[in-house]
Parts: sequence; C-alpha cells; structure tokens
Amino acid sequence: MRLVLLGPPGSGKGTQAARLKVELGVPHISTGDMLRAAVAAGTPTGLKAKAVMDAGKLVSDDILLAMLEERLSQDDVKNGFILDGYPRNLAQADALDHLLAKIGQPLDAVVKLDVPNAVIIGRCEIRFAAEHRKDDDPVVVRDRLKVYAEQTAPVADFFERRGKLQVVDGVGELDEVTGRVKRALDAGSAAANG
Repeated sequence: MRLVLLGPPGSGKGTQAARLKVELGVPHISTGDMLRAAVAAGTPTGLKAKAVMDAGKLVSDDILLAMLEERLSQDDVKNGFILDGYPRNLAQADALDHLLAKIGQPLDAVVKLDVPNAVIIGRCEIRFAAEHRKDDDPVVVRDRLKVYAEQTAPVADFFERRGKLQVVDGVGELDEVTGRVKRALDAGSAAANG
C-alpha cells in the first residue's frame, strides 16, 4: 500500500500513520523525521538541508524531493509506504506524482482526515498545556491552519481529480478514526480493482 495522509496540523495524521504502519506492514515516512534523519546521517542532501535550516529558512521543495527520492529507494519501501507531511503544496504534489511514476510506485490512495478547526485548536491547546510544544501554541496553530487552507488544502483537489482521494471524518476515538481510515482504504482498493 502506497498512501499519503493529508489533513491540517493537529488532525491526527502522525497518530494514524503510526497505527497504520503496524496494520499495513509498511514504513511511515514523515518529512520532518526524514529531514532530521538525513541531517543526522550527514547525507549530501541532509547537509544541504542543514545549511538551510541553520540559516532559519524553510527547506526548499527541491531538497525535500531529493530526500524523498533517497528514502523511497531504500529496501523497506518496496511493499509500500505511508507519507505524512508531504506534499504540502501543489508543486510538491505534482513533483511527487512524477517521482512515483519514474520509480514505478504510483500511489494507491490519499486519505484526508477531515477535522474542524475548532476541534484542532482544542486538541492543540490541551497538548500545549501538557507538553509546552511551541507548534501547539494556539496562536501558532491558527497561523498554521491559515497556511494549510491556502497551500495544502488544494492538494486534496489534485488527488481527487486523479481518483485517489478518500475523505475520512477525523473526529472521534482513535480506534473509530483508524477504523474509518481502513474502511476508506478497503473501499478505494475495491473500486480500483473492480
């Protein structure tokens, strides 16, 4: 299974990816984790990313795509993967589409976790109070949701036009949401094969 998880920050993508990784037996590839690992390993792309991050800038789409290509060439992704945090904009979605076609591993599905902003802000406020993570600060979360609406939300339309998108209600108990995601994947797989 080759899967992309979409959804606003705080929608539960990472949590669901960790659960699905076990169920599907494929690696969870988070761009944030991938960046940190490449920097720690000192790969050529990791060194480029480190220089950009050390300068306080965002890592470019080209660097992220090169890192993703490196990661997707590893043996553990031969049977599939779960991408979390990528693509974040239409340029990345198009680049991902081309990369996966080039390596002969097209996406099986894209699942968008649908969670209202008020619920996300509430979740992040609880986490911020408990863990004090800067990216969970309600002011930061509101800014991230605005960026998501402008840049990442259109990515869902990109994948919908390709017949890959499944939208899942991301509100509820973890097991309920995981069950909905699995049912959407099963339904999408049945539709593709039927």
